Amino acid sequence: MITATQTTTQPAAQNQSATQKKTSGLASDFETFLKMLTAQARNQDPLEPLDSSEYAAQLAQFSMVEQQVQTNELLDGLAGTLSAANLTEMAAWIGKDVRVSSAFRFQGAPVQLFADAATGADTAVLVFRNADGQVIGRLPVSPTDREFLWAGLDDSGAPLPDGTYAATLESYRNGELLSSVPASSFSRVVEAQVENGTVLLSLDTGTVQPASEVVAVRVGS
Repeated sequence: MITATQTTTQPAAQNQSATQKKTSGLASDFETFLKMLTAQARNQDPLEPLDSSEYAAQLAQFSMVEQQVQTNELLDGLAGTLSAANLTEMAAWIGKDVRVSSAFRFQGAPVQLFADAATGADTAVLVFRNADGQVIGRLPVSPTDREFLWAGLDDSGAPLPDGTYAATLESYRNGELLSSVPASSFSRVVEAQVENGTVLLSLDTGTVQPASEVVAVRVGS
């Protein structure tokens, strides 16, 4: 599903019609201006002719208006192109598995987790929490490892029910806590939307993450 907070595109026929109206209106105004200028030249007082600088000023003013109209049309075209690019970008996220540091779903199969221990750590522990934030397990791991496989067991070895969980990697040196960082995992993108210029991804875990926080993408299985 793709959601946009504002309508960003218009039918091509409507845009073309609006452009044609602007162009024809501009041409009509220019022809009217030339007729008025010609009439002014024909009916001027020979004894007090108009200063040629006045003609130049009028032409310059009309030229500025014409350039502004053309600039606005160009900007409208660029806005439509950028809007289409945003929609294409959002559509590309749907159904992909993205790796972010957030909660993950456990459905009976082992879950792959990623985290880096602090520099100089001699021990490390993965701490698991349920959706309520309660600690439901602690798993000692090597501080040199960066990838881990969690089987979904509590400290007693009993299997945990399917649900949403989160993990943090705690790093220790000589028993002193050095850092506690959230582990990342892959989750499925089910929706994408743009809010204040930022692409937000809704995951199958129920969380929403900015696309800028994604560190890896793979094809959904």
